[in-house]
Amino acid sequence: YSSFLQRGYDQLVHDVAIQKLPVVFCIDRAGFAGADGPTHHGLYDIAFMRTVPNMVISSPLNEQDLRDMMFTASTFEDASWAIRYPRGKATGMSVRPEFQTLEIGKGIELREGENIAVLSFGPIGKYAITAADDLAEEGINIGLYDMRFAKPLDEELIDEICEKYDHIITLEDGAKMGGFGSAVAEYIIEKENRPSVKILGIPDVIVEHGTQEELHDEVGIGVEGIKEAVISILQKV
Repeated sequence: YSSFLQRGYDQLVHDVAIQKLPVVFCIDRAGFAGADGPTHHGLYDIAFMRTVPNMVISSPLNEQDLRDMMFTASTFEDASWAIRYPRGKATGMSVRPEFQTLEIGKGIELREGENIAVLSFGPIGKYAITAADDLAEEGINIGLYDMRFAKPLDEELIDEICEKYDHIITLEDGAKMGGFGSAVAEYIIEKENRPSVKILGIPDVIVEHGTQEELHDEVGIGVEGIKEAVISILQKV
């Protein structure tokens, strides 16, 4: 569990990262744990692992990506690798039987759009896809990117996004402070001509019990929250 990894932080740093051991951390219950409540929500793993050298941090959009990430990580020997995924059922998609080696630190474009791009990290990206479909029916076309890695970031892809879009929204099922969105913002802030960045994630509060969907909506990272963020930006343009 993500929440249980918190008590192993010292071992992660001293026994794994400093030794540069090729350990694969399969982090279950990443994000909201639903009815298990605040003691089991896994909201801080991205933030506390980002600061540790010799770490790769990834999260799959779906079960196909999860298979490929685990396969790629199993043969990776240059550093430790953390793969985070939430509690719950998979999407039910058909997966190909063969594994595919992923390029480390590389995201993918899911949909080309105009003016605004949403960069998602992990399965929470399913909400971005639904939100984009809904907005398209209203004539609003946003770009969608599944970034796959919070560390290392796909800086080349972010450079391309910055050239094409005026506004970026990042989306993650983890703490806003120090998380994936923070990593993107830290990179973009160094650019002379940069788009605006809005981070959608878990705010600096203790979130109580509820279904995952209810809690996502409560903190504004569900479908409606994404749509509201897009419309809010467009209203200010």
